[in-house]
Amino acid sequence: MSFTLHGLAVSRGFTIGHAHLISHAIFEVAHHSIRERDIQREIERFDAAVASVRTELVAMRNEAAAPGAPSELAAMVNVHAMFLDDPLLVGAPRDQIRMRRCNAEWALVQQMEQLVAQFEEIEDSYLRERKHDIVQVVERLLRALLGKPRRTPKKVAGRDLVVVAHDLSPADTIQFRNLNIAGFVTDVGSATSHTAIVARSLGIPAIVGLHHARGLMRENDLVILDGARGVLIIDPDDKVLQEYRQRKIEQEQERAKLNSLVSMRAATLDGVDVSLQANIELPQDIDQVKRLGADGVGLFRTEFLFMNRNSLPGEDEQYEAYRHVARSLAGKPVTIRTLDVGADKTAGGLGAAASRQAPNPALGLRAIRYCLAEPQLFLAQLRAILRASHAGDVRILVPMLAQAREIEQTLALLAQAKQQLRERRCKFNENIAVGGMIEIPAAALALAPFIKSLQFISIGTNDLIQYLLAIDRTDESVAHLYDPLHAAVLNLLANVIRTAGRAALPVSVCGEMAGEPRLTRLLLGMGLRQFSMQPSQLLEVKQQVINADAGKLRTKVARLLRLDQPERIHAMVSRL
Repeated sequence: MSFTLHGLAVSRGFTIGHAHLISHAIFEVAHHSIRERDIQREIERFDAAVASVRTELVAMRNEAAAPGAPSELAAMVNVHAMFLDDPLLVGAPRDQIRMRRCNAEWALVQQMEQLVAQFEEIEDSYLRERKHDIVQVVERLLRALLGKPRRTPKKVAGRDLVVVAHDLSPADTIQFRNLNIAGFVTDVGSATSHTAIVARSLGIPAIVGLHHARGLMRENDLVILDGARGVLIIDPDDKVLQEYRQRKIEQEQERAKLNSLVSMRAATLDGVDVSLQANIELPQDIDQVKRLGADGVGLFRTEFLFMNRNSLPGEDEQYEAYRHVARSLAGKPVTIRTLDVGADKTAGGLGAAASRQAPNPALGLRAIRYCLAEPQLFLAQLRAILRASHAGDVRILVPMLAQAREIEQTLALLAQAKQQLRERRCKFNENIAVGGMIEIPAAALALAPFIKSLQFISIGTNDLIQYLLAIDRTDESVAHLYDPLHAAVLNLLANVIRTAGRAALPVSVCGEMAGEPRLTRLLLGMGLRQFSMQPSQLLEVKQQVINADAGKLRTKVARLLRLDQPERIHAMVSRL
């Protein structure tokens, strides 16, 4: 019998495949008492399980480092390894075994439930989602204790598999990457869950938050996974199946067409050149950037070099990472954003100030505010970027600037870093370009200090929209109100682009709007000529650019900006 389930769409695309059900550990383990003389033996059994899982994670980390593995996977495995070393997770069960004389499985689950309850009370949605990491680590430990290794799918020739699970860990996905995995479906999760992050990284469709999908499905069920609409169709009838098979043929043809655009110049029909650059997190991402023919790196998120580790990367380590990217792009621009960490973006080596749970993380001590509060850390990063500027066209981008004083303090520290390098006789670009992120409404409304002191600006639409509309886009209860096409958002964006243009200040957009093909013509009509996005989005955006007429779009967008009714704005954007 055919039926349909609806969940949260987190990775676009669709696929037709056969369901492969992944089991998960049952946390309702039995409780039984042990004798006094068996306590040490039970602790040793628990320690052996921890050692076994630690060995598994080391092997997973090695697989994640292999060519072709998404860079995010290694970081996620590191998160699980850190939890495995956490005394709250693995130390407390030992105490429980001693004090209560109970079996290791029960002690472990009791501690897990306490930690999960604590994470559920955290207001920030990203940190709250990390409770799933704890559950996944405990699941692996339970399987080691019970002697029940998790069953992974076997490669099936000529057949795509859609993995269906209560939840998926990053360690599992590493094992899937060499198989015919066409998509993910999970009962739990959100847009910030690891399942969603991995699916987007691998470029496959995924739906999370289906609640009861695994319990309602059978192994090998034929399914259609529509990652754009968040729809999972089980045992589709012939009519629906034929419709999606035709769509799949069209999708494959479209991908082939997009690949032909790699070497094509990004210019509109009326001859306006557009720079399409890529956002990256780690140096190894540069291979995909080069393969897709990007015009450079418009945003290097350096905080990923600091995350998922217990110590800070030193100046030399940072320098090698930045230099590698600069050299790889052979003269193309590399825009390196200084450390954007604090509050909801934690890093183990940064101390309490960066990892504390602020009342409102989005408005707390983060990004340039944190760096100015930690000048020695900031100076080390500035020196590393400056040294890398000798290897290519490196630029510095400063996040979350709001006022002239922050710009002045940043430039003063940059001058100090330059002087320190001169004293060490290190080579660097004395005239390195420095830009600022426009992601706070105050900055967007008062551009004068940016125009006066900086060489370029980059609009971070994600935070700018969030702050402007007072909507947390990760909060499910209000996420539907997050609207990039709100009249206030569009007019503010247009005003920033127009004001920067009049001052001959280069401007780019590096937020999610830049990588959304349906918004490409809108931004072109506003006068935007530099986009920076996830590499996987680049060819679709290029297709929109080469089929657009910038002159005609300018007139249409000017009319659109006079509208204030959401329905009319959305309709007109779809007709651009």
